[in-house]
This record gives sequence, C-alpha cells and structure tokens, in this order.
Amino acid sequence: MSKAANSIRKGLEEAVVYAKGRGANKGYRVHVPVHVDVKAIRTKLGMTQQAFAARFGFSINTLRHWEQGKREPEGPTRAYLLVIDRAPNAVQKALRIA
Repeated sequence: MSKAANSIRKGLEEAVVYAKGRGANKGYRVHVPVHVDVKAIRTKLGMTQQAFAARFGFSINTLRHWEQGKREPEGPTRAYLLVIDRAPNAVQKALRIA
C-alpha cells in the first residue's frame, strides 16, 4: 500500500472511531476569538436589538453593553454568538418551543 493510501486509511479509521464517540480528543481545539462584533452579527441578520435579544435569549441591557463596548461577552457566550453568526437558522430551530 502506498504511503498516501495508508495515510488516508488511517484518517478514515480515526474518523470512524471519533464518530462512534470513542476517539481521543487530543489535537482537537476550538478557536473562539477574544472579540466578537455583536452589532455586526445582529445587523447582518437585519434584526433590532430587542428582536435579537428576544430571539436568542439575551438581556437587552447586556446586548446594549456589548454593542457599546462597555462589556465583552465571555467565552461560552462568544462561542454561542459565533454559531448565531454562522448558522442562525439552526440556532433558531434548536431554540424553538416544541
């Protein structure tokens, strides 16, 4: 077997193990930027502050503080905001009341 084929086979085997929930998480890292432009995300979605806050579960006052630069969202919230930015429909679907 060629070196390239062996590398591909090994990668596929690791992917299957990981997909089954048995893989080690070594080497897997999530990058969450230090600054997230909350206003840009909201504007991109064409939403008012009130609509954005209500839709995604934020306090309107907290949202305003982020947008005015008085506070920064913390780690998990920054990650959540990135998901809202990249997949807003998926977030809305997940949050929808059954």
